[in-house]
Amino acid sequence: MFQIDLKSRKSIYEQIVDNVKELIMTGMLNAEDRLPSVRELSKTLTVNPNTIQKAYRELEYQGYLYTVAGLGTFVASHTGLPVDDKKISEIKGRLQENIRELFYLGYSLNKIKSIFDELLEERSDWNDKGKLY
Repeated sequence: MFQIDLKSRKSIYEQIVDNVKELIMTGMLNAEDRLPSVRELSKTLTVNPNTIQKAYRELEYQGYLYTVAGLGTFVASHTGLPVDDKKISEIKGRLQENIRELFYLGYSLNKIKSIFDELLEERSDWNDKGKLY
């Protein structure tokens, strides 16, 4: 379920956050699915429980998860979540950098558009609005 790369420059907590987000975005985890408890995941990944807890808290803060005392941690529904304008700006900036790099490599605008189309086509689990839910 989760993949941790101990040689990665990313911290283990960031890798867990990214893994959970990827599982949600790919539809492997759906709204209301229960995640493993902190202890269960800690044993499975052989990672300190505090690291798992920190990742779960971050995912809750970002609106991906919610916790019910005594029942566990669940995937939140993504309908109606507020848009994080700062995060959108960061993503746009990274996309602009990548597009500039493609231009530098000699790609035409049409070829770059076809790359975007190809990548979006790979996401067949998205609905018309680009969301999983």
